[in-house]
Amino acid sequence: MAESAISSLRAREILDSRGNPTLEVRAELSDGSWGWAAVPSGASTGKHEAVELRDGDAARFGGLGVLKAVANVNRVIAPALAGMPANDQEAVDRKLIELDGTVNKSRLGANAILGSSLAVAHAAANQMGIPLYHYLGGWDSYVIPVPMLNILNGGKHAADATDFQEFMVVPTGAESFAHALQMAAEVYHSLKSVLQGRGLNTNVGDEGGFAPSLKSNAEAVEAILSAVEKAGYQPGRDCFIALDPAASEFYQDGHYVLSREGKVLDRQEMVEYYVKWADLYPIISIEDGMAEDDWEGWQLLTEKLGERVQLVGDDLYVTSVERLTKGIELGASNSILIKLNQVGTLTATMAAVRMAQHAGWTAVVSHRSGETEDTTIADLAVGLNTGMIKAGAPCRSERTAKYNRLLRIESELAGEASFAGMKAFNNLKSRPDE
Repeated sequence: MAESAISSLRAREILDSRGNPTLEVRAELSDGSWGWAAVPSGASTGKHEAVELRDGDAARFGGLGVLKAVANVNRVIAPALAGMPANDQEAVDRKLIELDGTVNKSRLGANAILGSSLAVAHAAANQMGIPLYHYLGGWDSYVIPVPMLNILNGGKHAADATDFQEFMVVPTGAESFAHALQMAAEVYHSLKSVLQGRGLNTNVGDEGGFAPSLKSNAEAVEAILSAVEKAGYQPGRDCFIALDPAASEFYQDGHYVLSREGKVLDRQEMVEYYVKWADLYPIISIEDGMAEDDWEGWQLLTEKLGERVQLVGDDLYVTSVERLTKGIELGASNSILIKLNQVGTLTATMAAVRMAQHAGWTAVVSHRSGETEDTTIADLAVGLNTGMIKAGAPCRSERTAKYNRLLRIESELAGEASFAGMKAFNNLKSRPDE
């Protein structure tokens, strides 16, 4: 048996950052090498995502247990992968898809499939004695991503805060990732001071961002801009704003309902809302600005803002090559969000990144609201030179674990490392730094 042959996989139920069950998988190879991975879970999920298998047993974890998915790894996947070479990721992932046999991974569960896929990749990298980012991308993997940090939470991540789900600070003016993280942390702590000064609460949401009860969505942006200045940085030069409205969550009967502001907007009016904001604030990226199946709205948004704002499809594409193909054909955006558990295998995830990059789009590697200490996405962002990563606020260890991993990678690469900075936004024809 080859040294890289898979000898065993073992899954168990663990807890994620929201206190809900998820699973981890350990893969062992014939030479004793091993790899480990844990699977994240989203709160604001697109309806086209692969199926996360839950037990539905109300007597355990309110029905959210994942013992069925664990059993599928231990009893179905493990025997089928035994003896396969771990360093042939495409073959491993193809086998996982064949075993499931459904379009949406509903038989075995995308969580069971992804945990197995990632654990095998980690084991193969360990067996070869190289870091995961080099295993995924080869020796040309050296771009350290710009962090997009969700420092003010709303929507489904924080009740009674804002209509929009995420307000991010993007420290593009940094000299290195370490410097970018320092800047972001300073802005984050300044934001706490700003909110306290306005008599607002500073409890944090699922992703570590503050979750104050605000009168409007604009008030969130203005608070962050005040924090950037208070931290000693210049908005629109050192730091930019990124938004994730998660528009599908407030899309009702063909209209966009901003209950915080008492507004009901059609797609034209919603696009005009964003255009006004882009004129008023230093906004460099908008994710899920339109609903997941409002293709006409996305085309209109891209027509109006696509040359100067990164427009990222998350629920729109769910890391699917098929949906991304349609988006490229329609010119529906200029960027895609990448979430491993939306599609279920490492190979399919990498294919979506490559397709976006080939089209001249950007790809933003992302965490989920329910996270673990697993840091795979940090290596994925570097391995594929995506130039951008979302992992939440610089708070809560399941978030900082990803950022700390990037600090280590930057140190490992030393002089070879290249911090993406504003160059990450190569999809914009009119960039703020030009």
